[in-house]
Amino acid sequence: MSLASFRAGGWRRDGWPLVAMLSVAQLVSWGTIFYGFPLFIASMEAEFGWSRSLLNGALSLGLLTAGFAAYPLGRVIDAYGGRLVMSIGSLLAVLLFVAWAYVRDPVLFYAIWFGLGIAQACTLYTPVFAVLTRLFPDSAKVRITMLTLIGGFASTVFTPLIAWWIESLGWQTALLLMAACNLVFCLPVHALLLRDRTRPPNDAPAQIGDKTPMQRALRNPVFWGLAVCFTFYLLAHAMLIFHFLPMLAEYGIALATAVAIITVIGPAQVGGRILLLFGRKIETVATGYIVMSLFVLAMLVLVFFPSVVPALFMMAAVYGAANGMMTILRGTSVPDLLGREGFGAISGALTLPASIAAAIAPSLAALIWQATGGYAAVTFTMLVAMLISAAGFVFAVKSRK
Repeated sequence: MSLASFRAGGWRRDGWPLVAMLSVAQLVSWGTIFYGFPLFIASMEAEFGWSRSLLNGALSLGLLTAGFAAYPLGRVIDAYGGRLVMSIGSLLAVLLFVAWAYVRDPVLFYAIWFGLGIAQACTLYTPVFAVLTRLFPDSAKVRITMLTLIGGFASTVFTPLIAWWIESLGWQTALLLMAACNLVFCLPVHALLLRDRTRPPNDAPAQIGDKTPMQRALRNPVFWGLAVCFTFYLLAHAMLIFHFLPMLAEYGIALATAVAIITVIGPAQVGGRILLLFGRKIETVATGYIVMSLFVLAMLVLVFFPSVVPALFMMAAVYGAANGMMTILRGTSVPDLLGREGFGAISGALTLPASIAAAIAPSLAALIWQATGGYAAVTFTMLVAMLISAAGFVFAVKSRK
């Protein structure tokens, strides 16, 4: 099939070739733009003498920038489709990885991560979910599930790959190879294969100046329920991800065992998504109830059995499965509970408070740990946050008209 016929619509007989290529692009985008950062900290500390807090501050800036950029970029996607936004994001990633390889000044390093935050907002799950929802309104859930199933291997593929590049070739060369990956695998898919905006049936044409869908969402209690759900989920999630290893160490878990427990989360995420793939007829509401129940169960185990190794392995498996399904829930809950019109803008607006929560969560957990002298209060805070998240989802479901 020629490129012209592909973009003209020949691929839309079933749409799976495009989904497959977008999935590979997501694998590369997540693996390089999101998961790559921690692997460079030790090398940059050694070469420049920059503090770890200074380096991690750049990552926090990137996360906050991605959150603030999500809403305006979502509105652009609603009006014109994802091709322009996602292409710009991939191009930014290419250019900024090259710039990072030659950076010597912390101010420029922060400027680079400001730009990479925009690249995240342009290329990661929120924009591609909007694209799939627009192109395949009747089968978006199964396509989103398949895409996240492949994208879920990003850390598994790129963490060891980037680590090997750094060890074998140096951190600057590793960054140039990451730029090349985005140039070869992401930019062509976004720039050449994505079509301009395709409007689902019965949707009014979207314009940049048309705030009606967003205004309607802001007056809908469903929106606020989902905002609470996603924000408190990411607050607890970021606390766990950044503090799980020292938390387990405090409870007397040996390092090798702790690493094994944490390693369970990744495959369990993929397993959760596979379950949804085979249970494609499970509605969003039922999925949400399952996900929130599993999250609360995992937190209860962590609170009450923090030093029992078999219980911790179970907790990691349950949490990972729930987290894998949560990614899909975040992509399907907006069109299913609020409607498809304005999907990009509404999803972007929901991303902002959640991104702020994720950015402050590691520091908040550290403050709680320091104030109380242990991780017990942190795990309890995580449990409360997940209960609030579950309550937000229940409120959203019950508020539907």
